[in-house]
Amino acid sequence: MTTVDPAPTLPDLLDLEQIDRDLFRNRVVFEEPWALFGGQVAAQALLAAGRTVEPDRAPHSLHGYYLRGGDAARPTIFQVFRDRDGGSFSARRVVALQDGEVIFNMAASFAADSAGADVSEDPAPEAPDPDALSGGPVHRAFSFEGRTVARQKGPGFPVRYWTRCVAPLPADRLVHAAALTYISDMYGAFPEVDEAESSPGPSLDHAVWFHRPIRADEWMLVDLVPRTAAGGRNWYIGTLHDRAGTLVASIAQENLFRRPRG
Repeated sequence: MTTVDPAPTLPDLLDLEQIDRDLFRNRVVFEEPWALFGGQVAAQALLAAGRTVEPDRAPHSLHGYYLRGGDAARPTIFQVFRDRDGGSFSARRVVALQDGEVIFNMAASFAADSAGADVSEDPAPEAPDPDALSGGPVHRAFSFEGRTVARQKGPGFPVRYWTRCVAPLPADRLVHAAALTYISDMYGAFPEVDEAESSPGPSLDHAVWFHRPIRADEWMLVDLVPRTAAGGRNWYIGTLHDRAGTLVASIAQENLFRRPRG
């Protein structure tokens, strides 16, 4: 049953109801003055997909497209398609629906653990320890706190901050990957562009690569770097490192970026 909650936690949002073999629904809805947060629908879609694969296979990548604005006050149905289960990898597609219309779709891939090289070419971005910084709740992200490191003006400069989930999460790699996906849908804005000419809009598409197991309830350093804006869209890339400086995930996202209407 779907319930209305004025202040859900992230575990509430990730508690999906399975209504058929490959059909899932979120249990909690809530009123919000904006369209459904993209990180929420992406995290729930990944979780739905992961519930259809063997538990020893964790997500290693996802690619999603935002097609329509969703409504946080309405239930979302997640339909999973089992494209393939191979010896090491499982491929899934997910369609998220509200009122019979597709609002989001995703392709996700899951893999069993495998031995091999474990190297990183680039060091972690420079950042003070999170305990030395002040911060607070992350805007629109339930159960997450953040501590800003740098938001510099000028072409190509990063938006950098520490973040972690403050709600208790189970020891489930899929849940932690979904929590990371939830917080990964953030703007890598172009602060040097005059907002009268262009301003950030809704997410268009989003990709995450999970390189190593992560704990979303421990500090992660998010580094978002804007790369280009053209054709009414802006594109940025990002990395997430754990507190020890290990690269745990990479992201890429494109948003609308055009002159405001009216």
